[in-house]
Amino acid sequence: MTVKRQPHPIKHEQTRSISYRLPEHIIEELETEAQQKEISQNVLVKQILEKYVGWERFAKNIGMTPVPKEILMVLGEKMDGEVMNEIIQKMTPMIKDWVMFMKGSYDLKRVIESMEEYMRASGMTSDHRIEGDVHHFIIQHNLGIRWSLFTELFLKQIFHEFLPNLTMKSRTTPNTVISSIALGSDFSEHDK
Repeated sequence: MTVKRQPHPIKHEQTRSISYRLPEHIIEELETEAQQKEISQNVLVKQILEKYVGWERFAKNIGMTPVPKEILMVLGEKMDGEVMNEIIQKMTPMIKDWVMFMKGSYDLKRVIESMEEYMRASGMTSDHRIEGDVHHFIIQHNLGIRWSLFTELFLKQIFHEFLPNLTMKSRTTPNTVISSIALGSDFSEHDK
């Protein structure tokens, strides 16, 4: 059985040129950052604007607040199963509101797409691989085992909401969760 990564489709969108006047210190910072990342300034600015359009412009409206990683790690150490379930029960209706606000609809594909955008904005690493009909969602958070267990429970809740007859299997480490579920070989969260 071949494992393939779920591609994030390259959008062949029509482009156009536009000019902005920016303070010189911002341009210098962009130049430095682009050089360090070994990409063009155009690519860097596009990445920044895509992150803003995809997540950051909504973050304040949906009540997101940046929290230092060290605090999340300390909070995670204190979470037990009961607390995890309580948080997930409070989060579920909020996530529905967020996804509807950000995407204009609420379905499994839009939820996965929104979670991917959140993880990118939060600095987490995620990947989506397909093996036949089974989809593997890999999340690397580096926050400890309790956050791995929380992530597993949260994903089970999300998939159960949309696909109550399917079973999700997970493997966890203190830093990574791999959740696997049979969504079919043609499932893609990038289809509209």
